[in-house]
Amino acid sequence: MCTAFTYHTKDFYFGRNLDYEFSFGETVTITPRNFAFPDGRLPAPHYAMIGMAYVTDGYPLYYDAANEYGLCMAGLNFPDNAVYLPPKSGKNNIPPFAFIPWVLGQCRTVGQAKVLLAQSNLTDLPFSKELPLTPLHWMIADKHTTITVEPTRHGLKIYDNPVGVLTNNPPFPMQLFALNNYPYLSNDEPSPQFCDTLPLDVYSRGLGGLGLPGDLSSQSRFVRGAFCKLNSPSDGTEAESVGQFFHMLGFVEQPLGCVRLKPHVYERTLYSSCIHANRGIYYYTTYENRRICAIDMTKENLDNQLLISYPLLKAQDMLWQNGG
Repeated sequence: MCTAFTYHTKDFYFGRNLDYEFSFGETVTITPRNFAFPDGRLPAPHYAMIGMAYVTDGYPLYYDAANEYGLCMAGLNFPDNAVYLPPKSGKNNIPPFAFIPWVLGQCRTVGQAKVLLAQSNLTDLPFSKELPLTPLHWMIADKHTTITVEPTRHGLKIYDNPVGVLTNNPPFPMQLFALNNYPYLSNDEPSPQFCDTLPLDVYSRGLGGLGLPGDLSSQSRFVRGAFCKLNSPSDGTEAESVGQFFHMLGFVEQPLGCVRLKPHVYERTLYSSCIHANRGIYYYTTYENRRICAIDMTKENLDNQLLISYPLLKAQDMLWQNGG
């Protein structure tokens, strides 16, 4: 399972936790403008993009990414709800594995993406026998607007996302509606309202958030993530904005051992990402390495024809202040 966020300080940031039980060997991958996608669906030149992808058979299967104009997109697991349809006449028939580069390769804004999506159909074509269809829904955002896109039996549903948070299940309208169950949550000290005759002590800091769900289910992570994100200040500097973003991700991450899928198999947060959408910088941490690593798309030749991939630095990186 996963959690994705948008975040606005003086700049725009986008990122996610990817929670799963094993890695496919994903890398931070830059797709230059003149890279020719093997399936021919997105002809070159197209917009350059950077993100986390599993590259196989020369194809970048993106989990999350941003293009050179600051449009961002992430796919999150959506089990038992995603429905992919057969190809339809008169539609852009796009398989899920090509969806992120197809949108980011030709759209600069969410508005342009909406126009493209209105003409599109997500098809039931898997990438290969070894990589079957994965049930997904997506969050797409620019610095002004965020939407959630869900494939259903009736076609693509596009929802405005005023919170800028997405998890997995249930469908997004139900995730959003669940916030109505927590109107009393506050980052301020509460004022006791139990009754007029019984004095109650505010005996601890943080009691304004009493009742915030603490489990790791998708719906609870959405509520907890929304509360954290919507109450997250920053002075607007790069260091504090990025640092606060990773603290938000840490508020909903999954430690090894808390979600057991079967004996000796556990879900955990494999990586966390934060994209500085304005500048094309991809920051990440991994479960093993908590130090923030960064890759700047603009330092590469974006008119190149070859993919550029950086393996994740997973060894724990500690700074010894007294010599070690």
